[in-house]
Amino acid sequence: MKRRILSILSSMTVLTMITMCSSFNVNASEVEQKSIDGSILTLDESSTGYSTPSFARGEYLMTGESTISKAGLTRVYAYAATTANREVNYIATLVYVEEYIEEEDAWGQVAWWAEETHNDYYLSTAKSVKVDRGHYYRVRANHIAGDQYPYDETASATDGIYLP
Repeated sequence: MKRRILSILSSMTVLTMITMCSSFNVNASEVEQKSIDGSILTLDESSTGYSTPSFARGEYLMTGESTISKAGLTRVYAYAATTANREVNYIATLVYVEEYIEEEDAWGQVAWWAEETHNDYYLSTAKSVKVDRGHYYRVRANHIAGDQYPYDETASATDGIYLP
């Protein structure tokens, strides 16, 4: 009789452990990183995004890159670069710093600027942007290059980084 009771108690203990472990797995999956418009919300110090190769490769345009990093309590550093396959008549980079708006579950624009040059194969631009704490921020950029209109164009975007 003692053996039977011990067997039942052991079985119940094992069953309880299995149930608890499976509930922990469910909770862990609920904490998965959220993705908004292709950008994952992270707690990283910085993030870099690249243009997708299938979209980047054109007659003139090779790649596009964008980067965001923390630059203090209320600042982010935004960088973007465009590289052409060879020297082109026109190359441009449009940079957007965006904040995640939780109520709308979307990105909203905080700042933007554009840089362009002629007769070159590479263009980069960077700025420090003042932002509010307690939000996620990302950099999105459009990359343009070519000898005549219509130009090759692609885009890149970083993941969102959190400013506590």
